[in-house]
Amino acid sequence: MRTTLDIDDGLLTQAKSFAAREHTSLTRLIEEGLSLRLRAAQTVRPDAHHLVLPVYAGRGGLQPSVRDTLSQRALLDAADESGPAR
Repeated sequence: MRTTLDIDDGLLTQAKSFAAREHTSLTRLIEEGLSLRLRAAQTVRPDAHHLVLPVYAGRGGLQPSVRDTLSQRALLDAADESGPAR
């Protein structure tokens, strides 16, 4: 597909020189650059969504009486000193 672009004169001069040194066309150089940039934008950077989770450094943990750690009711019952959750 043909298109028209406005490119800074200095950047275009550098790109043409680079393409000549690499024995490739300016079109191919631009395609490669766009591909690299688009691929990088799709890659999730590890530092982009850095989330710090709190860490409990206290003692204790789950009590032996908590048998079903996947049950919300069992966990609420264990946390409530006054008895079963209502």
